[in-house]
Amino acid sequence: MPLFSLFRNVVASSLIAGLLASCAPTVTSLRLEPVSGDVTRIDGRPVTKAEHNGIGVVASFEREDLEFVTLDVEIKNRTGQPIDVNPADFHFVALGARQDTLPDPLNSHLALSRAAADPAYEAGRIGLKRKQEEKRLKRAKIFNTVLMVAAVASDVSSSSRSRSYGEYVNNRIAHNIAYQGLAVKRVIDYKTFADRMERYDYEEYRWRELALKANTLAPGESIRGFVYLPKVANANYLAVSYSIPEQASVPLLFRQELVKERQPRTRR
Repeated sequence: MPLFSLFRNVVASSLIAGLLASCAPTVTSLRLEPVSGDVTRIDGRPVTKAEHNGIGVVASFEREDLEFVTLDVEIKNRTGQPIDVNPADFHFVALGARQDTLPDPLNSHLALSRAAADPAYEAGRIGLKRKQEEKRLKRAKIFNTVLMVAAVASDVSSSSRSRSYGEYVNNRIAHNIAYQGLAVKRVIDYKTFADRMERYDYEEYRWRELALKANTLAPGESIRGFVYLPKVANANYLAVSYSIPEQASVPLLFRQELVKERQPRTRR
């Protein structure tokens, strides 16, 4: 494919992507509701409490958060000895409408089960994500420069040929569209970069300030924070468990629904 044709395709794809992104009359989100344990409503929110061998867990659904669903969790140590708390010790099995296990898409012979995110590990990845995004923007700048050179070369070459007035006008229109398209692509590249870097700032704050922290709880102490479970959009239930090896396993069952909400249109 000629370089200038490639340029026009890239520009057209960028414009179409921007148009599609602006047309979102409805959004869908996942919501969880506890259906096991001692369920009560606190400030209008259903909250479940469960306990096993002196390890108590209080949990409620907080929100969908990027690639996770978030539980607001408090862990209480009612035993006579210290316990080690780690949010990565939360696991779940994805269930269908009849509370039957769903197969893992990576291995259909296994049930679909996942562990909660480890905040320490996730926080450590933020620096790498930022570096990768900086490299992506650098590659986009180089590619934009190549496209600009191709557009200018095409403009100079076609303008130097003898043409009728109609051909001249069509040539000017085509190249003006090309220059404008390249300007749009540059704006999209920088906006994508800014959006992703802003997201990484939020992710860093999430893992360092909001997430449940690994800690040691003395008898009678408790700790609270958010636990982030990977999203499984096709699950009807999540059978969540918090386990301390050879000591306790606290089960929590949540029903999951996909909710559609109308998105207000943005004025321009």
